[in-house]
Amino acid sequence: MQLVSNRSRLAGEVLIPASKSHTIRAVAIAALAEGQSLIHNPLLSGDAEAAVRCYSTLGAQIDTSDAGLWRVVGTGGRIAPPQQTIDVGNSGTTLRIAMGSAALAGPGQATTFTGDEQIRSRPVGPLLDALGDLGATCESVEGNGKAPVRITGPLRGGRTSIEAKTSQYLTSLLMCAPLAIGETEIDVTLLNEPGYVQMTLDWLDKQGIVYENDQMRRFRVQGGQSYKPFDLPVPADFSSATFFLCAAALFGDEVVLKGLDFADSQPDKAVVEYLRAMGADITIDAEGIRVKAAPLTGVEIDMNATPDALPAMAVTAAFAEGTTRLVNVAQARVKETDRIACMAQELQKLGGKVEELPDGLIVQGSRLKAAKVHGRSDHRIVMALALAGLGQDEPVTIETAEAMAVTFPDFVSLMQSLGADMHLAD
Repeated sequence: MQLVSNRSRLAGEVLIPASKSHTIRAVAIAALAEGQSLIHNPLLSGDAEAAVRCYSTLGAQIDTSDAGLWRVVGTGGRIAPPQQTIDVGNSGTTLRIAMGSAALAGPGQATTFTGDEQIRSRPVGPLLDALGDLGATCESVEGNGKAPVRITGPLRGGRTSIEAKTSQYLTSLLMCAPLAIGETEIDVTLLNEPGYVQMTLDWLDKQGIVYENDQMRRFRVQGGQSYKPFDLPVPADFSSATFFLCAAALFGDEVVLKGLDFADSQPDKAVVEYLRAMGADITIDAEGIRVKAAPLTGVEIDMNATPDALPAMAVTAAFAEGTTRLVNVAQARVKETDRIACMAQELQKLGGKVEELPDGLIVQGSRLKAAKVHGRSDHRIVMALALAGLGQDEPVTIETAEAMAVTFPDFVSLMQSLGADMHLAD
């Protein structure tokens, strides 16, 4: 499928959909709790559906017949490994969190996970090792530190260390450790994207989980705890909002983003400050985040906390005056794709002047041109490249547009509601 994007001016209001990261955490905790939880306003997307399938297979009863209210009857932490392999599709968040959950199974009870081609190319070795330190038996089926993986319980607790090049490794440990038999100590030798770990800790706090946190360098988690059922909404997604923030900063007469809560710990809320540093006209009031196009100037941005924003910020930088450096985000190379290399190559097809760094990109403001580009089956690259088309006299056509369904199936329709001239084509 192709996404065709043409020159546009944007105006109006848009309600940002629910957070993928929060939705998956909500499903996992509800599935591990005792009793029925209610999840209001969940995200309807491929990744969220993967989490539902995964935890249903592990024994939770999940009713998604009402799109606005999911009902989850949890397992009480008593995981029932299935005979069949669990396929998480394209959801790395689901895979990593569920690996920890599967370690809660009884002695000798094993769960095997796999995923699509992208998932099978992403490393999980550090998480396998850490779960092994805590009593589980863990293996990469093909011996390469990647999925397919097999996790055998039980999780007893103990001490481990983790180099969290992705925050998902630490999130997985923190979510399963309270249900381990004994106490768990985790030394964190490296932590990228700490905001996503804070999101996890916020969920643990709501659950009343007992733990000690020494500046995210060391955690001590009491074992033998339990999750309780909850009745909560899922916050709107700052990661999805990034594309609208960037589009409006470049091409907006006035766009108001609604539903976002700056009190939430989602790290991608920092995109507002990134754009302000470049000169964007952004105000926040009771109605939402109000954005108008303004001349942008290149800056240097440390993006370690916000790797998901890299593709959209790279496109935005191409329209700014001068040089933008997007740095300290080496983990972007091991997302759904190598987003550093892919964004450099695709922006160059559009006439962009881009230099790869080991940990980021240098983007020179330049006059882009229309072209056919490739989304690399990466939802965030597809949507980012669509922003480039909004500034061209001829259409920009992006291949593999079907990837948007992973996190943001309504992207095109919401952009169209603001006046964007973009459409899907076979």
